[in-house]
Amino acid sequence: MIWRNAGFGDLRKIRPYIEDYEPWFEPQIVPYPDFETTDEVKDDLEDDEIPETEAAKRDDLRHRYPQANYYSVEDYRKLYLSGALTPLDVTQALLPLIRRDVENPTEYSSAWFDSKVDKVLAAATASTQRYKEGRSLGPLDGVPTGVKDEYDIDGYETNLGSKNIYTGTIHEEDSITTWCVRKLQESGAIILGKLSMHEFGLDTTGNNPVHGTPRNPHNPNYYTGGSSSGTGYAVSAGLIPIGLGSDGGGSIRIPSSLCGVFGIKPTHGRLSFKPGQNHCLTCACLGPIAADIKSLATVFQVICKPHPSSPFPPLKRLSLTGPPNGGSHPKVLGIPSAWFARATPAIQTLCNTMIRRLCSDHGYTAVEIDIPFLPEGQIAHAITVLTDAATLLPETSNLTYGNRILIALGTVTPASDYMLAMKLRRVLMQHLSWLWQQYPGMLIVTPTTSCEGLPIKSKSELKWGVNDGDRTLQSMEYVWLANFCGLPSISVPAGFVSPESGLVNDMDVQGRGEVPVGLMAMGEWCAEEQLLQFGAVCEEAGADRRRRPPIWVDVVKKAKEEVAQRG
Repeated sequence: MIWRNAGFGDLRKIRPYIEDYEPWFEPQIVPYPDFETTDEVKDDLEDDEIPETEAAKRDDLRHRYPQANYYSVEDYRKLYLSGALTPLDVTQALLPLIRRDVENPTEYSSAWFDSKVDKVLAAATASTQRYKEGRSLGPLDGVPTGVKDEYDIDGYETNLGSKNIYTGTIHEEDSITTWCVRKLQESGAIILGKLSMHEFGLDTTGNNPVHGTPRNPHNPNYYTGGSSSGTGYAVSAGLIPIGLGSDGGGSIRIPSSLCGVFGIKPTHGRLSFKPGQNHCLTCACLGPIAADIKSLATVFQVICKPHPSSPFPPLKRLSLTGPPNGGSHPKVLGIPSAWFARATPAIQTLCNTMIRRLCSDHGYTAVEIDIPFLPEGQIAHAITVLTDAATLLPETSNLTYGNRILIALGTVTPASDYMLAMKLRRVLMQHLSWLWQQYPGMLIVTPTTSCEGLPIKSKSELKWGVNDGDRTLQSMEYVWLANFCGLPSISVPAGFVSPESGLVNDMDVQGRGEVPVGLMAMGEWCAEEQLLQFGAVCEEAGADRRRRPPIWVDVVKKAKEEVAQRG
């Protein structure tokens, strides 16, 4: 009954339009290796690689809008190179904030499932010694970070946000550590621990009655968004400048939007889950969340090195300042107006204002586009994700009640409806390919979510969990398309709205009780560099609409004070 009432049978209504298409089961599109590539990760994004005018512009923005400043990867790098602080100083300042195994855990610990203190301190000590000896490994050496509980790491359990244990058993080079986490470790980054997530990543709030729920750093009456809730929280609260999440239905972009930070979902399959498995093989991707766009690009460059089994060529050296598309195509924003209008009026106003700025001040041109079968496509995506979950989790008695319902929906989905979903996937991917033939290099732009945050409606939600299908669909209104069709997609901060009043926080208004809103762009397969360049432009255009949350931690100040106390 629930399956029918949720509209999961609606794909049958469009059967005549899609039945002649072949199904497409995994939306992986691999580029021809026709550009310069390198296996070596260069320190491309250091200041000496950036034109003076661009560096000056960035410094001016930080001076004019200090409320928007976060500590970046670059900031930590400069502190370490100058000797003002060491990675060990920063790590020792952070550990008391994030540990749960202490007498009085702080509110910041809600975002961290586990931290292996000995491993963390050993990594920080090694990084400190490298800087002392002048042999730093690169821009991420010593930078604090964390990874979602979906990743395997040697010495840690993987619970996927549940009571159960799903730690990987497949080893590569005597390690179960997920490939891109190994790339982080090899770069010298300090992995502080495992970050919170919604149980099995099967909803978008970040609610977790098993391990605890981090609240939105900007507004404690709201969720962070999920399922990469801990990563969104930790970056937004200033604990780390970068963190790793995953995204099967907006799980990087939704918390990035609702926490006021940056997040990118790569092209499907570009970041490897090896040696473990992708628990949502046909939709999910790994990817980073960051406090600023340059930090996002820096960590993406490092973790994107292809696994030996990957069909993807090495990522070319990223540039945030070069012309988009290599200058070969105009800067076009595709606006699906009818779809865009499904957001609340306040979100539409905020995002349209940002788009107008991009067009008037930054050389973009907006064009109207149309994408068919969007409501049916969202249903097809839901069918796919829940069927994946049902095959992996046949026993649900140990799960939260909300997830038992969701997995039951996947269990009762007929194979014929699943096949219709795969046929619709091909229809949508072919239509998108046609759009990019019409507008080469176009970015499809929408809000990240159609709703103003995800409110915590009662304390009982935090104890027992929550299942609100309408609210879930609103939060996923736009994000699902990139997952279902394998597209890269980025969420950037667009400003704040007041959900109670529906008012936009304009440049001269400093209201409270608000939640952040994100603007999202989707690019053609393998267009991550273009999306990061778009993010850099949006970071400049929206600097006056961004601010740190009230609970933001000045980690550098805290570390310096503790160093002074130790003498």
